[in-house]
Amino acid sequence: MKRRFLLLSFVGITAMFVTIAMSCKKNRGGGDPEPRDYSMPAMPSYASLPAITKLPDPFTFMRGFRMESKDEWKYRRAEIAAQAQEFEYGYKPNTPASATTGSFASNAITVNVNDNGKTISFNCTITYPTTGSKPYPAIIGIGGSNLNNTALLNLGVAIINFPNNTVAQQTNTGSRGKGLFFDMYGADHSASATMAWAWGVSRLIDALEKTPGADIDATRLGVTGCSRNGKGALTVGAFDERIKLTIPQEPGAGGAASWRISNAQTAAGKTVQTLSQIVTENVWFRADFSQFSSTADKLPFDQHSVLALCAPRALLVIENTSIDWLSPVSSWNAANAAHKVWEALGVPDKMGFSQIGSHNHCSMPDSQLPELTAYVQKFLIGTGTGNTTIMKTDGGFTFDASAWVDWTVPTLR
Repeated sequence: MKRRFLLLSFVGITAMFVTIAMSCKKNRGGGDPEPRDYSMPAMPSYASLPAITKLPDPFTFMRGFRMESKDEWKYRRAEIAAQAQEFEYGYKPNTPASATTGSFASNAITVNVNDNGKTISFNCTITYPTTGSKPYPAIIGIGGSNLNNTALLNLGVAIINFPNNTVAQQTNTGSRGKGLFFDMYGADHSASATMAWAWGVSRLIDALEKTPGADIDATRLGVTGCSRNGKGALTVGAFDERIKLTIPQEPGAGGAASWRISNAQTAAGKTVQTLSQIVTENVWFRADFSQFSSTADKLPFDQHSVLALCAPRALLVIENTSIDWLSPVSSWNAANAAHKVWEALGVPDKMGFSQIGSHNHCSMPDSQLPELTAYVQKFLIGTGTGNTTIMKTDGGFTFDASAWVDWTVPTLR
């Protein structure tokens, strides 16, 4: 019997997913092919979440079956994204592209958004390279770029400064609900500051697509940010598939570091940032994320799964072993777990991790320039052939899979 299915859509990312249906799977035992239900399950309540001491399996659906094909990742990715919004980041409004217009003048693009009966505008300055060809690929810097910007410009890549603090404030816990995003959608909207920034970058991309005079190729965009803005860069890349390359720089907790592993590091006497601390510091996560302050093991995902939301697109995490607060052991282990997704999808060279110490926070050392160059040339410019198989740390850490992973990597057809 022939069955049809509607593609599970993860567009703009609200809880509204266009799906329902069943996909025919392989014949088991000679009967009709066994159907698999990819429709989005209802999100569980906090009280019903079981404790999971190890890193949750990114390959197992909420309904209990495991991935068998690479094509199923789009469905599983949508589930993880829904869970991440429900419990950690808040929801990203599904604003139509038609709501946004752009105008260009004096090396800046003005983004205008008219939605929910209101209009907001913000400006993004653009630094252009003196080499390369128009329209240029570009790196969007959340609050600016702390990468080697001279090297980027010399590669022919433009740098766009996204004014994240204007879109959503992040001064302290009193910043919740403040900024242009909340002027449009209400101070009580579930979105965290990082999700509001992700929404803002999506509107910037909408504007770039409609503003050819800006000389930016909207099909070749990357995103970066450092520290708190690195958490934002990851959120942007995780929740907009138009971002080709995501480069969070030293994002620490809420970036590459696992909530579970950081708790274990704290229990072992390390001074690292944990979930219970970060929810008292600022508004980078939704307000009720604090319910996990002492129960991070109830999260049905962890940051390795958030990193994996970028797959199969390119991700390069840049970290620092000299700052314990960033929890370098936690980041190393979570990144190695996340890498398993790219391995299963057959593109292990599209996810890299570089962890080098002996430098100040957000000051990128020259020793990390080769991996930055390789990733930008191959996945943003599109002409590179350099080595992007990079999983390295100078901290002498090992991936403690036996402690944190009790699942296997499926062989996907």
